[in-house]
Amino acid sequence: MSDESGAGRENERVVVVPSAEAMIALGRQVGGHLVAGDVLLLHGDLGAGKTTFVQGVAQALGVSEAVQSPTFTLVGEHEGVDADGNRVGVHHLDLYRLTDPEELESFGYDDFLRPEDGISLIEWPERAGDWLPDRFLLVRIDYRAGGGRTVTLDSVPAALWGWMADLS
Repeated sequence: MSDESGAGRENERVVVVPSAEAMIALGRQVGGHLVAGDVLLLHGDLGAGKTTFVQGVAQALGVSEAVQSPTFTLVGEHEGVDADGNRVGVHHLDLYRLTDPEELESFGYDDFLRPEDGISLIEWPERAGDWLPDRFLLVRIDYRAGGGRTVTLDSVPAALWGWMADLS
């Protein structure tokens, strides 16, 4: 992985990720800082590496079972331990199959936006329309010409996650 953070805003961090293994490693780095109440929104094209990133986060949180994209079930529930050592639910959502943001009410989406005793990892958040949490870390994954990916981490509100400066 390499850093291209010079061009971003104060609350933005850009990392070049050359392989799936490096994507998992970045996910582990991020996951090692997460605590109950955190929400990550993962944006990227099909096959960009969103679920691979989530697998790294889950490893850092001590999730013991395999983590796969819950495309057909919408929500995958796991148990883990956050950066403070507290047991947390790890909520992995995949909104790809949603056709209308109104469908979010059918499975309690609002609870995943403020997970008091858990961490929410939401793939395809753009399918939720304007239904976003007050605070989140946006993880945007883009393909790079010549291979690999560019991962942009952007905190809302700005500078919410000060540990982002330590990412490599």
